[in-house]
Amino acid sequence: MAPAAAGGVAKTVAPPPAPRTRKSVTGTRRTAAALFLLPALVLLGALVVYPIGYSVVRSLYDRSGDSFAGVDNYRALFTDDGIRTALRNNVVWVVFAPTIATALGLVFAVLTERIRWGTAFKLIVFMPMAISMLAAGIIFRLVYDQDPDKGVANAVWVGVHDTFAESSAFPRAHPGRDSPLRPAGGGAFVTRAAVHSGETVVLPLVGVAPDRMPDSARNAVPPTPEPGKITGTTWQDFTRGKGVGTLAGVDPGELGYAGMRIEAVRDGTVVASAKAAPDGTFTLPAAADGAHLRLPASNFKEPYNGLDWLGPSLVTPAIIGAYIWMWAGFAMVLIAAGLAGIPRDLLEAARVDGADEWQVFRRITVPLLAPVLGVVTVTLMINVLKVFDLVFIIAPGSSQDDADVLALELYRKGFSEDEPGIASAIAVFLLLLVIPVMWFNIRRLRREVRR
Repeated sequence: MAPAAAGGVAKTVAPPPAPRTRKSVTGTRRTAAALFLLPALVLLGALVVYPIGYSVVRSLYDRSGDSFAGVDNYRALFTDDGIRTALRNNVVWVVFAPTIATALGLVFAVLTERIRWGTAFKLIVFMPMAISMLAAGIIFRLVYDQDPDKGVANAVWVGVHDTFAESSAFPRAHPGRDSPLRPAGGGAFVTRAAVHSGETVVLPLVGVAPDRMPDSARNAVPPTPEPGKITGTTWQDFTRGKGVGTLAGVDPGELGYAGMRIEAVRDGTVVASAKAAPDGTFTLPAAADGAHLRLPASNFKEPYNGLDWLGPSLVTPAIIGAYIWMWAGFAMVLIAAGLAGIPRDLLEAARVDGADEWQVFRRITVPLLAPVLGVVTVTLMINVLKVFDLVFIIAPGSSQDDADVLALELYRKGFSEDEPGIASAIAVFLLLLVIPVMWFNIRRLRREVRR
């Protein structure tokens, strides 16, 4: 500073202020911040902005990319049968998959707070998140296998079914040549002639592979006549080796049809019935005199083979089940974190006031968790709009059209059917569907931050 005299009084003159440098809110020079952000901005432009812009432009051109098609590709989104099926399935996915996954996550998070091994349970439920979609698709392709000996889902389903409805051990059994049995309609067989008390009856059948015979089956025994009763034998009339054995005669080594049901029918009414012993023998009372013997169709019905999980009607719910298996753990972890932040005083005060656990859960826990539940649901909605891997891997070729979703249809149009214009239109349409959901999620997050 240079002193100056004015009226005998020394004054100090301040130097001119230094030029101000523009800084960001955090105090960093904007030029330096821009330089640090430049690589990220370049990558963002190259990997996000440019592909989006190119997809928008490409969606306005035809297959060759030379002729301007206008909105024809977008019109195909609502006229093409495959795309309409995919759109309908996406609606099902968006409605059910996030809702069920969030609900299960909420139930798991609340219940695991009250058990000692809650941490271990959470770890087990969350473990599927460590598996890729490809691996999960392969796992559930095996789980949903039609063969109960391979597919876990059908093994359980068939086991439950057979607990209440016993399956037949002789699904392909039928009368052989010169048999005393004839078809009676509906899969049943009946004797050609009526039977009488004191007589013996032979009911030979063929068509059951030796390894398919019941474990309880024993070597067949010829029937022995009994006064006032009708006795008989039903057995597998087949002996290995060409020209070996007697037709319609019980030979050594031939097995009886253990458990075969025999009915005596007179004038369309069942007057007596019996079940064959392990050696194939059976006995009917005198009430069967003059009746025809019938082997009902229940003896020959095909064994229950479970549900066609990957068939046209169940393939989409089955794949949604696989998705929920993967993502319920994700929902549980986020909801458990929100649950940990709920003031315990409110819960205890409600219990002191006489509220039961269901009322505490419905009136206090759920409302306080509403922001977290909203974030989880919206996040899963965005995720299911892009689902591709599970559908592509799990759905077999015969029902893939029925399980189609927009992301899979985009892949098929772009690569299998060589329709890049329509594929680009589907991509833009998916982006338009995701943007409102993302905007809603961002607004909710900002609102929570301001609180």
